[in-house]
Amino acid sequence: MWSGFRRYATYRQATLAGSFTNIVFGFLRCYVLLAVAAGAAGGLAGGYDRRQLATFVWVGQGLLNVVGIWGWNDLAERIRTGDIAADLLRPVPPVTAYLAADLGRSGYQMLTRFAPPVIVGALVFPLVAPSRWQTVPLFAASVSLAVIGSFGCRYLVNATAYWLGDARGPLMFWTLGSGVLAGLFFPLRLLPEWLTITLWVATPIPGLLQTPLDVLVERDGPALQAGLVALQAIWAVIMVALASLVQRRAERKLVVQGG
Repeated sequence: MWSGFRRYATYRQATLAGSFTNIVFGFLRCYVLLAVAAGAAGGLAGGYDRRQLATFVWVGQGLLNVVGIWGWNDLAERIRTGDIAADLLRPVPPVTAYLAADLGRSGYQMLTRFAPPVIVGALVFPLVAPSRWQTVPLFAASVSLAVIGSFGCRYLVNATAYWLGDARGPLMFWTLGSGVLAGLFFPLRLLPEWLTITLWVATPIPGLLQTPLDVLVERDGPALQAGLVALQAIWAVIMVALASLVQRRAERKLVVQGG
């Protein structure tokens, strides 16, 4: 984990530039969703009031790089170049090694990328604070599970390079689809209820952002909050297990060019 933390701590200017970009897009997203709420009956959009929507947006901007649903292609690139052979010689399995590095990355991003958007959002918009004691520990657990679930999804997308040779297509598809299905562009509760439930139960992607944000803004009661986090935990375990399974299958047929 420490190696992942140190790696991302090296790029301080990129951290500042990324925080600025997240803040700019936070304003755009927040004003759009507040306009939706203003035109909705009772001032509620998908069951969220204006303060909940603003909190959803700004905390989501802070979590975007903590969860890290985009921008990771390390495994695919090492498979393409053949450097993955060195990973297979190490005593730690690749899934475990990459997961540890990703946890270090998320720790650094939590320290540097989470606070700036949230602080700016709180200065400009009225945000909602948790009113239940269990919300904060549930949110912390949900964010941790989101990081692990995101890693599992990204690992599987990268691992397609074992069979395709080049994972740019799957990575592009993941980038386009994950933002929508994770609740980044808009809360999934704005969709028809049957579709929202289907996405939540049938895929792990809503657990990457939608679940921790819904927990924080207390969109649901305590029992449903806990149930969503439990579902998130199930999907996190499934995705890491699938990543390990795919890695073992790939190792049986891996051919490194020239070696």
